Amino acid sequence: MSSLFPALTGGPADRPALRFGDRALTYGQLGAAASAVAGRVRDARRVAVWATPELETAVAVTAGLLAGAAVVPLNPKSGEKELGHILSDSAPEAVLAAPGAALPGPVRDVPRIDTGIDVAGRGPLGERGGDEDPGLIVYTSGTTGPPKGAVIPRRAVAATLDALADAWQWTGEDVLVHGLPLFHVHGLVLGVLGPLRRGGSVRHLGRFTTEGVARELNSGATMLFGVPTMYHRIAEALPEQPELVTALSGARLLVSGSAALPVHDHERITAATGRRVIERYGMTETLMNTSVRADGEARPGTVGLPLPGVELRLVEEDGTPVTAYDGETVGEIQVRGPNLFTEYLNRPDATAAAFTADGWFRTGDMAVREPDGYVRIVGRKATDLIKSGGYKIGAGEIENALLEHPGVREAAVTGEPDSDLGERIVAWVVPADPQSPPGPEELAGHVARRLAPHKRPRVVHHLQALPRNDMGKIMKRALGHG
Repeated sequence: MSSLFPALTGGPADRPALRFGDRALTYGQLGAAASAVAGRVRDARRVAVWATPELETAVAVTAGLLAGAAVVPLNPKSGEKELGHILSDSAPEAVLAAPGAALPGPVRDVPRIDTGIDVAGRGPLGERGGDEDPGLIVYTSGTTGPPKGAVIPRRAVAATLDALADAWQWTGEDVLVHGLPLFHVHGLVLGVLGPLRRGGSVRHLGRFTTEGVARELNSGATMLFGVPTMYHRIAEALPEQPELVTALSGARLLVSGSAALPVHDHERITAATGRRVIERYGMTETLMNTSVRADGEARPGTVGLPLPGVELRLVEEDGTPVTAYDGETVGEIQVRGPNLFTEYLNRPDATAAAFTADGWFRTGDMAVREPDGYVRIVGRKATDLIKSGGYKIGAGEIENALLEHPGVREAAVTGEPDSDLGERIVAWVVPADPQSPPGPEELAGHVARRLAPHKRPRVVHHLQALPRNDMGKIMKRALGHG
């Protein structure tokens, strides 16, 4: 079996590995601390981790993977009902938590192991677990029904991180900074396991601030990972924070993911810093599928090309592959490759429904492909594909067009039934100035001029804020049901 963490045993022991605030561990210290915890869960099949944004979480996850256990990250913000479901479904033998962490009811029913940072122990234990063995079980935020546990094999973690190393020219010399939560693929797999697999280091901000980003990038960090909400705050702060402009200008790589970064924010960041943010596309079940390459063209609004080893196709509703690379023909993304999960835990029905007969995973994401193969995602099949007047329209491009209007601070687009058109396009807008919001005709004309008349919103609602989840994604199912 190939090791997930070759640098824990084969690299310099004094090399920096993790830093959370003013607490840090070298590779030697991480190896000792994780091995001490791994020794306590060596016979466990599954362990849950109370995934707070602190050093203990990174040590606990590393320990679980060293021990060959499947790690189940728990979101500390989840409600008791959701936590109860995850714990009864995954049945972990123990929960790893930072000493002193207060755990809610359902979690207290699981045997607890405090993840102390014991750096005086012996060197790293041998790594257990085969390539196809479960490495992580990550619960997807279910839009219908309780969350499903995506079983991610160790092979998928290694494959996705190595493909990203190729695409991003990511090495052990890189120092990553981010403030992402550690219970999702983005913050945990890419943001913690990624640097550790490369032999590089990660500096976690704890809580995201533009001041923290500037401080770390101006003191040796080379890469920044964030979600669109974070880059939006960066774009807003750049005019008042010259040290932030300097920081981003000097970064080797700025990466956005988890949702589409509006073109307007791309352009503001590039105008101020000369640097382009690159986007990648993945999901819990597939880890990473595509990315703009570090040496490629960072084209706002696209997520680049399929990563090494990943097969990607677009299909019509009847399953016919879309062959047109014209930037217009919309199809559902399906993928195959070593980056995929193996199953939904205890849900053979859902697993079977998620794959085609020949092994392609149905992502539910809708996209077009440019003539050179670049993928541009236009939205989710369930919430972002609007069929209006005989056209298939992706909500994402209309949202980008709305955000280019100076009177619009935030925007979301949905469809609602229409007896004539099938569905009409509805815009949900947070105005830049609530006292004088742009009118429906003005916004409709703005979109029609930029895109096409059939893509203009027919209805406009003004809101104080858009509903978002903890990753900053707009929760469209909450719109129109208030």
